[in-house]
Amino acid sequence: MGEDSNLSVHTDSLDFTPCFQNSVLAWVPCIYLWAALPCYLFYLRHRHQGYIVLSRLSRLKTALGVLLWCVSWIDLFYSFHGLVHGWAPAPIFFVTPLVVGVTMLLATLLIQYERLQGVRSSGVLVIFWFLCVVCGIIPFRSKILSALAQGKISDPFRFTTFYIYFALVLSALILSCSREKPPFFSPKNIDPNPCPEAGAGFLSRLSFWWFTKLAILGYRRPLEEWDLWCLNKEDRSHVVVQRLLEERKKQQERAARVLIRFISNPTAPTWWGFLVAGLMFVCSVTQTLILHQYYHCIFVMGLRFRTGIIGVIYRKALVITNSVKRESTAGEIVNLMSVDAQRFMDVVPFINLLWSAPLQMILAVYFLWQNLGPSVLAGVALMVLLIPLNGAVAVKMRAFQVEQMKLKDSRIRLMSEILGGIKVLKLYAWEPSFLKQVEDIRQEELRLMRQAAYLHATSTFIWICTPFLVTLTTLGMYVSVDKNNVLDAEKAFVSVSLFNILKIPLNMLPQLISNLAQTSVSLKRIQHFLSQDELDSQCVERKTITPGYTVTIHNGTFTWSQNLPPTLHSLDIQVPKGALVAVVGPVGCGKSSLLSALLGEMEKLEGKVYMKGSVAYVPQQAWIQNCTLQENVLFGQALDPKRYQQALEACALLADLEVLPGGSKTEIGEKGINLSGGQRQRVSLARAVYSDADIFLLDDPLSAVDSHVAKHIFDQVIGPEGVLAGKTRVLVTHGISFLPQTDFVIVLADGQVSEVGTYAALLQRNGSFASFLHNHAPDEGKKHQEADSRTALEDKEVEEVLLTEDPLSNHTDLTVHEPVTYEVQKQFMRQLSAMSLEREGQGRPVPRRRLGAAEKVVQATEAKASHVLTQEEKVEMGTVKLSVFWDYARAVGLCAMLAICLLHGGQSAAAIGANVWLSAWTGEAVVNGQQNNTSQRLGVYAALGILQGLLVMLSAIMMAVGGVQAARLLHQALLHNKMRSPQSFFDTTPSGRILNRFSKDVYIIDEVLAPTILMLLNSFYNSISTLVVIVASTPLFAVVILPLAVLYLLVQRLYVATSRQLKRLESVSRSPIYSHFLETVTGSSVIRAYGRSQDFEAISDAKVDTNQRSCYPYIVSNRWLGVRVEFVGNCVVFFTALFAVIGRSSLSPGLVGLSVSYALQVTLALNWMIRTISDLESNIVAVERVKEYSKTETEAPWVVEGSRPPVGWPLQGEVEFRNYSVRYRPGMEPVLKDLSLQVRGGEKVGIVGRTGAGKSSMTLCLFRILEATEGDILIDGLNVADIGLHDLRSQLTIIPQDPILFSGTLRMNLDPFGNYSEEDMWRALELSHLHTFVSSQPAGLDFQCSEGGENLSVGQRQLVCLARALLRKSRILVLDEATAAIDLETDDLIQATIHTQFEPCTVLTIAHRLNTIMDYTRVLVLDKGTIAEFDSPTNLIAARGIFYGMARDAGLA
Repeated sequence: MGEDSNLSVHTDSLDFTPCFQNSVLAWVPCIYLWAALPCYLFYLRHRHQGYIVLSRLSRLKTALGVLLWCVSWIDLFYSFHGLVHGWAPAPIFFVTPLVVGVTMLLATLLIQYERLQGVRSSGVLVIFWFLCVVCGIIPFRSKILSALAQGKISDPFRFTTFYIYFALVLSALILSCSREKPPFFSPKNIDPNPCPEAGAGFLSRLSFWWFTKLAILGYRRPLEEWDLWCLNKEDRSHVVVQRLLEERKKQQERAARVLIRFISNPTAPTWWGFLVAGLMFVCSVTQTLILHQYYHCIFVMGLRFRTGIIGVIYRKALVITNSVKRESTAGEIVNLMSVDAQRFMDVVPFINLLWSAPLQMILAVYFLWQNLGPSVLAGVALMVLLIPLNGAVAVKMRAFQVEQMKLKDSRIRLMSEILGGIKVLKLYAWEPSFLKQVEDIRQEELRLMRQAAYLHATSTFIWICTPFLVTLTTLGMYVSVDKNNVLDAEKAFVSVSLFNILKIPLNMLPQLISNLAQTSVSLKRIQHFLSQDELDSQCVERKTITPGYTVTIHNGTFTWSQNLPPTLHSLDIQVPKGALVAVVGPVGCGKSSLLSALLGEMEKLEGKVYMKGSVAYVPQQAWIQNCTLQENVLFGQALDPKRYQQALEACALLADLEVLPGGSKTEIGEKGINLSGGQRQRVSLARAVYSDADIFLLDDPLSAVDSHVAKHIFDQVIGPEGVLAGKTRVLVTHGISFLPQTDFVIVLADGQVSEVGTYAALLQRNGSFASFLHNHAPDEGKKHQEADSRTALEDKEVEEVLLTEDPLSNHTDLTVHEPVTYEVQKQFMRQLSAMSLEREGQGRPVPRRRLGAAEKVVQATEAKASHVLTQEEKVEMGTVKLSVFWDYARAVGLCAMLAICLLHGGQSAAAIGANVWLSAWTGEAVVNGQQNNTSQRLGVYAALGILQGLLVMLSAIMMAVGGVQAARLLHQALLHNKMRSPQSFFDTTPSGRILNRFSKDVYIIDEVLAPTILMLLNSFYNSISTLVVIVASTPLFAVVILPLAVLYLLVQRLYVATSRQLKRLESVSRSPIYSHFLETVTGSSVIRAYGRSQDFEAISDAKVDTNQRSCYPYIVSNRWLGVRVEFVGNCVVFFTALFAVIGRSSLSPGLVGLSVSYALQVTLALNWMIRTISDLESNIVAVERVKEYSKTETEAPWVVEGSRPPVGWPLQGEVEFRNYSVRYRPGMEPVLKDLSLQVRGGEKVGIVGRTGAGKSSMTLCLFRILEATEGDILIDGLNVADIGLHDLRSQLTIIPQDPILFSGTLRMNLDPFGNYSEEDMWRALELSHLHTFVSSQPAGLDFQCSEGGENLSVGQRQLVCLARALLRKSRILVLDEATAAIDLETDDLIQATIHTQFEPCTVLTIAHRLNTIMDYTRVLVLDKGTIAEFDSPTNLIAARGIFYGMARDAGLA
């Protein structure tokens, strides 16, 4: 190898010495394979996937390997042959064939070993064959060149073997690119749509080619859920969460690593130029491929992080104590899941910048020093000085962020309560008060946004000016330090490129640091939540117990939270096996708490609790899941038809099934919205019966149902003859009639057991219980005889599924207004109407609680469309309409938008100007080793730079102002529209779906859209200016623009169409995760009682997996795009360099430098442009969604200026219905038909009738929640349809059925507008018997009610509603009787108060208990929407009609 290096390097035709070709080039692939072997073998050992059957492909590969081995050995023998025959070849001719031969043998063996280990496509061998081919190309060329030069082939034998070798290696490379069949015995992939990644070949994986099919599909038609691949095993929730839980125990962190490549180039002969251009291309392609593989891994890791965090939070939420639950509402926990887990996913990919950024900076500074010497230090010093400034800005930004999150949380919480209690707001005409509350919070939010935006603009200014100022100071220093320092093209443009490299880590670091700061806040929040107290699973001893007993408590003292006084103290209770125990006592004495204590839901301060056997629990407020009725009853157990039928029959549900549109398969809306209160309670009871547990804890299940249904259920289920006879039953009840049949009664008072004993014993003892009984049940005996005569009819009870608490949900296709059953059972008609005493069950208030700021979208189950209550949420298809962009632009302000675009254009022009100026400067003539007028050059350069910064800052400020304005207008329109939407809208739209608009979509409009638009403009102008500069400096480049643009546009179209749809699918599949989570939090006590926690974890995991199924392709689509766009970018760089080399004679080095330094940035700009276009498309959807809900139909105006009622109206309180008909929706049967009646002022009218007769509808019509289809309602002769809704509603008073309270002070709950004095309020509280409770609270009237009034008992909430009515004191009172939740004493108090306080008023009462209306002036009996009877109670009883039958059943006639 001793020949002169000049032979190879300094000639215009490049060639390597034969020695170099035979040694180094031949050895490179061999060295690679041997080096990679140990790691690869280790990897294969640990990843056995079953062997692959010997295929043709495998045989061919092996044959090629063997042939190559033979060729090498033939070469070796030829050398030996030469040695024997006396012409000694050089040693290299022995070494190389030997090395190559052994390596080929190894490659052949490796092919077989991989086959046995189930490898379908080998990356190691693809690279090996590729290296062989690349290293073979050079001898391939030089052998031909030398033969041509000499006119003959010098060594024919080796010449031949080499070309055979080259052909074989090339074939091997081609073969190794194709993949084998799947392994034999490999676990069968049962997924319906497995991810093609697993089976993709090496090259396909490297370039993400396997994704292309989905991209093309997504381009042809919008993707649907079933197009998505199933998740890879290792990405599924249960795997990931398990791993995270294990890791969390070990608490470790690992950082990933990234590769960084630098290229610097010298100048030399022409072929050097071509070689450098080629090398730049190859290097950048390699870098692209490796970088994207790395990113793919890291993003998938981020995805797993999110999966893990959601899973861990879900599992934790199932075990937190009640005091923790009170601190953090469900909404806040959902935030941990949605926002905080997402932050992790977003920050993971950038973590390694923490070490790679400083490394890049050090290398860049080193090269700069090489280039410009010590002057670099000036620039670096400036950079370092700017870091604390950036840091300060970041800290301030973060402070704003925290503030904003708080406001956002409170706004969402308020919104969720408003949506939960919207009906009450409408009935009371309270919307303006709550509207103002929301707007006040929003005002604060926008103020913060504005400040943050100005700060952002400032940081943008610094950001743009930094690299520029740095270049300026450095070059300035360089020229001014020494007159002989000449600025030439190489120095200037290499420096500019290096400073650009420096710019990235410098910009990224502060951003990364602020991201990390946010993530650390999130991490703290998550850790805080995960370290909260858990329920003590050992609190109830489940293994041992005194023989003969199933439930015992020894000296138990329990509290709901450590900082509250104990709710139950020194309890001693023993329940024998199989006993039926009743627990009674006044409201708030701790009956429900006792059951919670048995379930281990309360914190035990002292004592012992034993409970042996499985448990079924029926809570006071039925918890119903959003799934089919059957799934609600089975609750995760297998279906046993006989047992299921028996459970339904016992719980009187068969009649309901006939009415429900899908029978057992009917989908139940969220929180059981399309069942009446009684049906919900019976479903909850059926779930317990079906569970076939040992112990039944029943929390007042009979109060929500009518008295005869209650009796049926007691007889068939709970009582001594019922299905549960022989099981241990603990029954909390207000119903006295059942007590004689219980084994013994526990009487509670103030959290202690006041008496225990059998019913008879307690009566004889003459204690508090006995006196209480004598007051309330004088005619116990008589009732029993009555009851027996009716049981025969019981099963025939026909009930209609009219929603009682939300009469409008019959909006759904749910109501069948005239069930066929009526026709079938004509003969039962009389008896039926007689016995169906009452609309069954409105009693239980729905657990409205804790809606939380989640995006809760109820997904429609597969239930056939007809049984589906909630319409499926729309997924917008195809491209986003231009009108949406136009809407947003209008909201921002058209002039502002135009100005922003122009400012950006100006900035690009200034940037090009500065660089062209620099290029001209470098080309300036050098006089005696110096350049003149340096200061002028520097001055102009500086001015152009600062101009750029100012223009960008101006546009950022304009965008900020415009963005905030758009956010204000869009939210305002949404809020005002929602507050004015009719009740029907809220009944058919899940609250989560509306909240989604207020949280997620408003957040995007607030914080995401404006920066995205700025980024888009930035990258767009960058790309354009790059092209302009390159074409201007190397006009030849114009030729390749077209093909590259076509390629780019093709990729862009495929990508945008697919990624947009994936993003939409992702957001639609995200909602069910949170819906399910909220449902779980609400029903956690039921889930734990039945021991179903693990099943629910699995359901949650499945929902997360469904969501990841669209996340994963989305991540891959970004990598797919990256590889392709960067390829276009690399081509741009390659051609720029190539044309620069071709036209080097005519170009000034300054211009070449300019065009190459621009070309190097093009990849980034192009990539960002597609990303931001698709980001903008997927985010602008938020505007579309908000707009959609800002344009829904609204109810009548609140105030009609021209026709306001006279002051003091209504004076008499006369109500008249004239030929009044109403239907819930167009096209449905009327619920009230041609109703005409007159109620005189001051009359007391009771309204009765069976379920669905239209009683509630009547009251709703009075308030115009339902609008008339024909006819009028007159109050004091004034047609209510002519006046504004608020003028009407504020003059009527209603005590609604569900007592709904809002979180805030008690004062706000009584009087949100602040119209009444302190004395009025205390007087109202006194009359509603709340005085003692409120005055015992330290805060008095400022007592804080929690969300939904959770911290008051249901009875107390009802009394608060009474106090509201007493404050209003209007002439007309509507009482939608909700006596079910109240014990008899409280009920008597309310009735007495109404009698005395509302003496002069007109009172309309929807009655449950006939005894409350027996002394009313008249009773109205409704039947199927018409008046059946209307007269005084005594006359009606004498007439022996429907009312008589009802009264007889109730024991009153």
